[in-house]
Amino acid sequence: MFKLCHSKAGKKLTRAEQKELRPAQILDAAFTEFVKNGYAATRVEDIAKHVGVTKGTIYVYFETKEILFEATIRHASTSFADIVKSEDTRTGTASEKIRSLLGALYDHLDQDRQNREILKLIIAEGQKFPDIVARHEQCVFQPLIDRIIELIKEGAAAGELKSDYIAFPELVIAPLMTLTVLRIIFEEAMDIDIKGYRAAHLDLLLNGLLARKTEEVDGGSASGRSR
Repeated sequence: MFKLCHSKAGKKLTRAEQKELRPAQILDAAFTEFVKNGYAATRVEDIAKHVGVTKGTIYVYFETKEILFEATIRHASTSFADIVKSEDTRTGTASEKIRSLLGALYDHLDQDRQNREILKLIIAEGQKFPDIVARHEQCVFQPLIDRIIELIKEGAAAGELKSDYIAFPELVIAPLMTLTVLRIIFEEAMDIDIKGYRAAHLDLLLNGLLARKTEEVDGGSASGRSR
């Protein structure tokens, strides 16, 4: 039950304070229901019951179920921009910064179940809500991709990393996202050594990115879309 009439200190909230908290309470309850049931099977009356209000109250704040779903995704999502910002002050080589950034991402996705559940919702409901997918990509993922491009360029300028892979920054996080999707699909049934997986990812990635004085050419340099 999400009904809240008292503050943490035990003081009874005023009607104005309860009204101010109401949208967040509704969105928290909606997130629980949407994750559990999916969009189609979720009933607004069940969300209202969690909060301790009437179904009509939900529609005062969110005119339709679709609007409520979109607001729930925005409310529950954590942008990777926050992680990028926290890593901006890191010093060292570009490869060391990439290692640190990926370590922070692994910790974030491993410890925060809510982020995996958001991704699960977007995968399940993305066809019905293409605008949500587009916004999530732009606001949540793009800041991370932009930072990866910056680091590869930085490393390439210093002669540390190959510049070829600037065209494919998604490859830097691909193993992490694969692991996340597998955990969404199999949940607790998947037994995997996260620490070992993370170490193998970093080893493969950084050995692939590091520039070599003499490189074997297998089909020429990597090329891809311009950035």
